[in-house]
Amino acid sequence: MPLIKAPDRGRTQTDWLDSRHTFSFGDYQNPARRGFGCLKVINDDQIAPGAGFPTHPHANMEIITYMLAGEIAHQDSLGHGSVIRRHELQRMSAGTGISHSEFNPSDETPTHLLQIWIHPAERNLSPSYEQKCFDVLSDGSWQLLASSAESSGALRIHQDVKVYRSLLQAGQSQTYSLERGRCLWVHMALGEGALDGQALAAGDGLGLESPGTLTFSTPGQAEILLFDLPGL
Repeated sequence: MPLIKAPDRGRTQTDWLDSRHTFSFGDYQNPARRGFGCLKVINDDQIAPGAGFPTHPHANMEIITYMLAGEIAHQDSLGHGSVIRRHELQRMSAGTGISHSEFNPSDETPTHLLQIWIHPAERNLSPSYEQKCFDVLSDGSWQLLASSAESSGALRIHQDVKVYRSLLQAGQSQTYSLERGRCLWVHMALGEGALDGQALAAGDGLGLESPGTLTFSTPGQAEILLFDLPGL
């Protein structure tokens, strides 16, 4: 899949929501963008103060909420209620079925988040919920956010996927080795940078299938998400 530039993503706009869709979602349907392997959704959502998504159901999906700014208040049918803030992640395994709501609890500040959906390796699991705060690593090293391993210190997802982030500062660079039989989706969450000389701006995404070592750099600041996925 070629580079998807941020302005070329699908878009849903209402009086309280501005959502950009990397892949097909809702009324935005693009036959060439129906996910990347088991990674099915990356929605870049801006939610107005006091607004949000009323209670709605999900099933058989691993859902990760990644906060970029502001807060989101979560309530679900399992009895969980929490507020998710910057550098906190939420994982919800919908399994046989779960309902939840998400609202911006602030009266003044917009919420900015990524909603990420991954197909699980097994259907009809028991629904579950997890939330975790991650340290800010100033050296730009890759930080494991989600994995199928129970003892990794990351959120546990029910798929052979590893989700990493790097918070690169000016002059820093990081490499990542993509193994044979795997594929990689790169999402520039914030800032700007380059992948082996390919410029990436906030909201850009790129899929890779060829094994090898990749080099990421930035002239200023960059918040990069990597999805290491089973091969296509």
